[in-house]
Amino acid sequence: MITASDLPDTIPVFPLPGALMLPRARLPLHIFEPRYLAMIEDCMKTKTRLIGMIQPRETPGGEKRLQAIGCAGRLTGFSETEDGRYMITLSGMSRFRVREEVQGFTPYRRCLVEWSPFGRDLSREDETDPGFDRPAFLAVLGRYLTTLNLATDWDSLKEADTELLINSLSMLCPFTPEDKQALLEAPSLSTRRETLVTLIEFALRGGANDEVMQ
Repeated sequence: MITASDLPDTIPVFPLPGALMLPRARLPLHIFEPRYLAMIEDCMKTKTRLIGMIQPRETPGGEKRLQAIGCAGRLTGFSETEDGRYMITLSGMSRFRVREEVQGFTPYRRCLVEWSPFGRDLSREDETDPGFDRPAFLAVLGRYLTTLNLATDWDSLKEADTELLINSLSMLCPFTPEDKQALLEAPSLSTRRETLVTLIEFALRGGANDEVMQ
């Protein structure tokens, strides 16, 4: 297991709009761009095999910047297709705050990061949400999935671990990148669940896809 002392100061980052990684969750990715194929190959040579998932953002002047907070995942699954693409799985380890982007000779982006604000993320124990009302939550979720014409395994949802349920839905639901960022930055599982419910209720009230929650 990775400990706080193992976390490197600099990590490669993968800016991908709408892709949310959370601690103790898993994110499958399909890698085909040459720069990110190189990133995976370099990552596999390191001790920690960490890659930072982060939301890109564009400034009013058109400059491509990164959000201040992302989440690093450890490369735990890897397969290669016949045509040279990679299918990987990242296991979420810890969020990080970007201190600065590192200029160098790699074709992919790297950042100097700070881990200390998110020391609890490396805990081996799941987070708890004492105020979680599962029946009420599933009722709201059911209405939301109906509007999307999606089916689900309700028996599994009724039995799922609370953290796994909330984090998986945060990652899978089709929210805007800005909304995904709000879910990432939630300071606790309870706050993330409240944010998730707010986003679902906003969508049920007819919020447009291009509207941003304030």
